[in-house]
Amino acid sequence: MSNPVFFSGAGALDHMTPGALFVLEGPEARHAVTVKRLTAGEPVDIADGAGKRLTGRVVSASPAELTVECGALAVEDRPDARLVLVQALAKGDRDELAIETATELGIDAVIPWQSERSIVRWKGERAAKAHAKWQSVVTAAAKQARRAWIPEVRAAVETPGLASAVAAADLAVILHEDAVRPLRSVLEAWQSRQQADPGPGPLEILLIVGPEGGISPREVTRLCDAGAVTALLGHHVLRSSTAGPAAVVLASDVLGRWSANRP
Repeated sequence: MSNPVFFSGAGALDHMTPGALFVLEGPEARHAVTVKRLTAGEPVDIADGAGKRLTGRVVSASPAELTVECGALAVEDRPDARLVLVQALAKGDRDELAIETATELGIDAVIPWQSERSIVRWKGERAAKAHAKWQSVVTAAAKQARRAWIPEVRAAVETPGLASAVAAADLAVILHEDAVRPLRSVLEAWQSRQQADPGPGPLEILLIVGPEGGISPREVTRLCDAGAVTALLGHHVLRSSTAGPAAVVLASDVLGRWSANRP
């Protein structure tokens, strides 16, 4: 069984060495002690959310702090091709469910998208609170999945901003029920081109998911003009909360992100 993971914050593990003691404080320590009930001698991982992972054993535990002896320190590289989920805002917390599941499946970053047909609106003070909530959701999901990386929740965009992100991406795919080419075919063709003519890394692939009412034809046209392509995820119409995670699974398989010897 894998060790429980707790996050220390970026940079906290930079100077750790085997045998050294690390003291975890704050909410993460309270969660480890009062919820997980960790005690001296139990194995635990401490991750900084930016790829570093300390594996060790608990030396002492109190409600305010958890002291861990470092057994090993590892740095987990990001994949060469990073997957970014562009998730349209959706009602009923379906957007949060999408990013939670996608994080557990390995997404590297998330972009909240205020699409034309999104019923939910992020404005003013609500926008800051909603963004913080999304970051909290992906952090909790990363902990659940025992990840060393916490996906970045980027600034929310409307369609013009998304068009700019599409233009800057190495590949941008709109998941659309009217598309002709399957997503697997689109990804395999892109991967073949990359293998034949490798570009400078890291590479980014945007997976674009619309709201409950679908992406408007005007938005599809604008994003395709910026360089996006449409792709068919499957024969059935998926909910906004399901499409993104399903695409992450397929993309991870095609790109070899789940293989032991991934690039």
